[in-house]
Amino acid sequence: MNFNRLGSSDLQVSDICLGTMTWGIQNTQEDADAQMAMALDTGINFIDTAEMYPVPPNEQTYGDTERIIGNWIARNQDKRDDIVVMTKIAGAGLKYIREATPITATAVTTALEDSLTRLHTDYIDVYQLHWPNRVTPHFGKHWPDGADPTRIDREKEIEGMRDILRGIKAAIDAGKIRHWGLSDDTPWGIHTFLRLCEQENVPLPVSIQNEFSLLHAKDWPYLIEMCECENIAYLPWSPLATGMLSGKYQNGARPEGSRWTLAQRMGLFRDQAPAQAATAQYMQVAEKAGITPSQLALAWCRQVPGVTSTIIGATTLDQLSENIAAFDLTLSEDTLSDIHGILKSYPLGF
Repeated sequence: MNFNRLGSSDLQVSDICLGTMTWGIQNTQEDADAQMAMALDTGINFIDTAEMYPVPPNEQTYGDTERIIGNWIARNQDKRDDIVVMTKIAGAGLKYIREATPITATAVTTALEDSLTRLHTDYIDVYQLHWPNRVTPHFGKHWPDGADPTRIDREKEIEGMRDILRGIKAAIDAGKIRHWGLSDDTPWGIHTFLRLCEQENVPLPVSIQNEFSLLHAKDWPYLIEMCECENIAYLPWSPLATGMLSGKYQNGARPEGSRWTLAQRMGLFRDQAPAQAATAQYMQVAEKAGITPSQLALAWCRQVPGVTSTIIGATTLDQLSENIAAFDLTLSEDTLSDIHGILKSYPLGF
């Protein structure tokens, strides 16, 4: 297992970050314990979760993923310092989470205390803002008819971000979080937080996690360049495009128990004809290379310049084992050429 420094922090994290958002709906406590054991045995030390998990999010299971991880931590206190735990505060939009209100300093204080309790820990290594308070070009809103930047109230957003930083600074000063970061944000969001951190004497963000895959590479190169130059770790989430790049959803297939058989809060906006066509071609490249489609997508993601650690998830140990093995692969020049030929034809599958 390779390790990389997490942005400007002192943390060394594995190439693989274990995603946990299925724990609590598709996966049980027993499943989670087995995944944790496999992850640690293979050298993974980086765990990602969020207060709103599991997904699809709902009031009945809100916080259950953190509780499952917390149960594991409670039984493995001797391993707590060996893992890097990253969780996220939810933004506005979910009525059962702080009445769907935006992130504020007060919300940071409240949410953080709840996460610490659920996780059975007295500190969180990396505390991320799950999504910005403003509408951003993510979750299918990156097309010209999606997020409208002309509707942003710049001064209002800046003051809101300044207030958030007061909550972050208080949590760092209290020793409750070691570092902080962003999620589903943009170059403007990063730039503004960096500027405000200098003004407010707040430690700089060390990471950002955004959706990134062969079907959705919109952060390359502009946002990733900014992260590299500002020493912010770039952490791709959904490198398999919610499982689409595995090929299991081709031709309308919906395997029993798979994520796409569950209710989707934002619909199946990734299920587009260009994405299906690109996936079919990537599957052919994988077959030619003698690896699985999932391994092709993950091995490609790992070698993208500027990627610090890739967040992967699985619902079975077989899937997890297959995915972990991808990070030991080195794609040949011929395979990379085939991949990039498809990527140029389908730069955004959805």
